[in-house]
Amino acid sequence: MSEAVDTFPCFGGRCAVRVGGEGEHEAVAAVREAKRTLLAAHATLSRFDPASELSRLNRDPRETVPASPLLRRVVTGALLAGLRSGGLVDATLVEGIEAAGYTESRDFDAAREATVAAAPHTGAHAAGPSRRAGWCLLAVDEAAGTVSRPPGLRLDPGGIAKGLLADLVGESLSGFESYAVDCCGDLRVGGRSGRARRILVDDPGGGEPLHELRIADGAVATSGITRRAWSDDEGRPAHQILDPATGRPAFTGVVQATAVAPTGLLAETQAKAALLVGPERAAAQLPFGGVIVEEGGAVQVVEAIGAALPEVLAA
Repeated sequence: MSEAVDTFPCFGGRCAVRVGGEGEHEAVAAVREAKRTLLAAHATLSRFDPASELSRLNRDPRETVPASPLLRRVVTGALLAGLRSGGLVDATLVEGIEAAGYTESRDFDAAREATVAAAPHTGAHAAGPSRRAGWCLLAVDEAAGTVSRPPGLRLDPGGIAKGLLADLVGESLSGFESYAVDCCGDLRVGGRSGRARRILVDDPGGGEPLHELRIADGAVATSGITRRAWSDDEGRPAHQILDPATGRPAFTGVVQATAVAPTGLLAETQAKAALLVGPERAAAQLPFGGVIVEEGGAVQVVEAIGAALPEVLAA
């Protein structure tokens, strides 16, 4: 079965959409529409574009602000991620991200990223939730079409938005024989054929793939400290995943966590939570299976608990 495919820059990385079916014209049109959806979402949700709807929300002095259906869904996703992770996945840590040096869109240095992945970090410890718990202060009113939060509380959905967009586009493609949506590494796959796809888990150090998953219907997300890394103003290694308890980049002893789940939003939430809790508790965050990479390169393949996701087969 042939597939229509497009790969394009989006969300600060690269996105890809694959659609297979009997009608080539229909598949090509579906890929084109999916690309439009993702690019429009990027324009809506960019923290670095002052004209984006997200940026306008973040600086709006009102407590309650009219919001588009997409932004409302993303804020709802941020609430769900906070609840499911016990506050570890917190989309309201913009001040900490900026303080660490991630204030504008940038090209990341692959050599710097590899150094962060390889270097052991003295004092590595599990992250914890923020006492501020800004995510708890988010509210969505679907009937009124509004988002509420205290003025000054800013939102950066990051991977939450990517997982959610993979889900949204995947839902629109569910009638095709097969589809795969890749939002910068957050994957959603499915289709009527039930054909399993081969998904490789990358080595954060740049070596050969660490593991292979085969998924017919579901999602995979990877959270790691090596993809977007830099040195801060004091020369210390930094990255975009913060410990909510400290507001600083998290070094927990886990450098990468890959989660399998029924949806992209859930996979993204579980992958980030697994990275933040540290090596001893990471596996418990992956009930549908996944892969954990620790400092020093130790790899742990986590099997799904019972029949949590029967259509996922770990090779």
